[in-house]
Amino acid sequence: MAEATRFEIHLPALRHNFQQIKKRLQAHTKVLAVVKAFAYGSDATAIGRCLEKEGADYLGVAYVNEGVSLRKAGVKIPILVLHPQMHQLSTLIEHQLEPCVYSWRILHALEKVLVEQQSTAYPIHLKFNTGLHRLGFSIDEGASLKQHLASSPFHLQGVLSHLAATEDPAEREFTLKQLAHFDLLKPIFGSDPIYHVLNTSGVFQYPEAHHDMIRCGIGLYGYGNQKEVSELLRPVGVLKTIISQIHDVKTGDAVGYNRGFVAHKPTQSATLPIGHADGIGRLYGKGKGAVMIHGQKAPILGNVCMDMIMVDVTSIDCKEGDEVIVFGGDDACAEIVAEHADTISYELLTAISQRVPRVIIS
Repeated sequence: MAEATRFEIHLPALRHNFQQIKKRLQAHTKVLAVVKAFAYGSDATAIGRCLEKEGADYLGVAYVNEGVSLRKAGVKIPILVLHPQMHQLSTLIEHQLEPCVYSWRILHALEKVLVEQQSTAYPIHLKFNTGLHRLGFSIDEGASLKQHLASSPFHLQGVLSHLAATEDPAEREFTLKQLAHFDLLKPIFGSDPIYHVLNTSGVFQYPEAHHDMIRCGIGLYGYGNQKEVSELLRPVGVLKTIISQIHDVKTGDAVGYNRGFVAHKPTQSATLPIGHADGIGRLYGKGKGAVMIHGQKAPILGNVCMDMIMVDVTSIDCKEGDEVIVFGGDDACAEIVAEHADTISYELLTAISQRVPRVIIS
């Protein structure tokens, strides 16, 4: 019997999305597939292995321990660590992970470890701030960095930056300025490093800036941040549960904690075994969120509980034990569900608790 609440990971959809992105690139442009945060809330091992087999050139993670897990799972292709921490540098080297070096502090610390281990020509990627102001060297530091690298134990494998608003047409001028700043780096470091700057939206909106590699995250999981892009993709993750119990709620009766919903007419309420401990936050309560039952929308009634939600099934022909789609698929994709609660698909996907079983659909 299937788990009552489960997160299905559909690998055929992942492969479809990868190929949709790949075919928009020039033959020489590499693909770095971002699998940080449990592969956006899914299963990093299954996703990483699938993408390696499908032809991804790199995988990208946020932290060293994420990369170590992939190595232990047998992933062989290069793995870029986007935000390495000081205490993890020896482990990073041990597992042959490539660090994104974003400051002199991390550069000197990594250099010290490499000298101690008598390692040479270790591959690193230098990150530059072109306007996001999150991580990165300034463009003005490029020349001094090049000089420093000339007598260091590093091999400059890549040069990168991160864009702030590729999905927003209103910010096109700002994005073009970021890209122009990034272009200033090639005369400094030459043509040998892998230059990469674009994310999912950038791949579709700024094809002139594909450079040597693109970094794709949310698009691989089926979401493009723009309707016309998302229509080309398929959601990889489908969060499902079942109806545990159905109640007849009389006019004036309340549903849930703090009487979050009071019936103004006779209502049927279905209780589902999923709540904020599973990743369905309280912000989805009181009608902001909804689930799909037999193709019909069932709004959440009252407050989200830790382990349960109650939904309105008054006009839906259903019974206890019936399947419920929390999100995933055309009628309840993560972008739509998240938008109704004033958040984004990234947050909804990555919030899914690890207590929810992942079921891999090959």
